[in-house]
Amino acid sequence: MAAGYLGSYAPRSDHACFVSPKNCNPDIRLRKKPTEYLNQLHFDALVFTPEALRHLVAQVGASQIMLGSDHPIPWEEHPVDHVFATESLTDDEKAAILGGNATRLLRLA
Repeated sequence: MAAGYLGSYAPRSDHACFVSPKNCNPDIRLRKKPTEYLNQLHFDALVFTPEALRHLVAQVGASQIMLGSDHPIPWEEHPVDHVFATESLTDDEKAAILGGNATRLLRLA
């Protein structure tokens, strides 16, 4: 479900080693901030509300989100309703989330 807490706590990852360097491995050198790596991942849109979807899009971008179902668990009877109800999304972003992003990622076109 949209990578659980990652969308909401992404900025916390950027600050973890800054706040507590003794808990970080000094041999690991990231070339980018954790949030920059996060923006390379893809997420499902199964977040249940328009506000949660708006927040996820604000964090990772609409191009990184696809329709999800968590099949066979029936989390959501109408998984597209909150996508259509998210007023902050453009029609193109909604179309991308509802199928365009998956088509691009899976090279189905």
